[in-house]
Amino acid sequence: MPLRLTLSAGVLPTGSEAQAVKELTNAMLKTHGLLGNAVMTPNITATVQVLPESQTFFGGEPAKGAWVEWRTPSFAFSDHSVRQAYFKEATDIIERLSGNTQPREHIHINVVHAVDGAWNFNGAAATNEEIIAAFS
Repeated sequence: MPLRLTLSAGVLPTGSEAQAVKELTNAMLKTHGLLGNAVMTPNITATVQVLPESQTFFGGEPAKGAWVEWRTPSFAFSDHSVRQAYFKEATDIIERLSGNTQPREHIHINVVHAVDGAWNFNGAAATNEEIIAAFS
């Protein structure tokens, strides 16, 4: 389940991106009751993209921001209380790692769901039911 972390340059101190990925990953697993799960943990992947501030915008104007995006099967983040807990924790993580300089209103989180059965799990297309069975 890929995490895509996109940051404007300077939002996080250089070199702290790996810590952000680790904390965001652990928060996602924790809010789903899967922290330490031997099957799900290695299936969380991440990429980080740091863009010049001139290439990130709010209201059409250049500004520093952070975007946390998950691409997951549709069962992940399906419960609103899980979304609320994760979104708050993820925002807290980015704010804290920025040295409390990144405004919360410029930290955005979203989730994109795959169609059921269109998820690669261990090299094969898997349904939600098959994935849940694997990590349960």
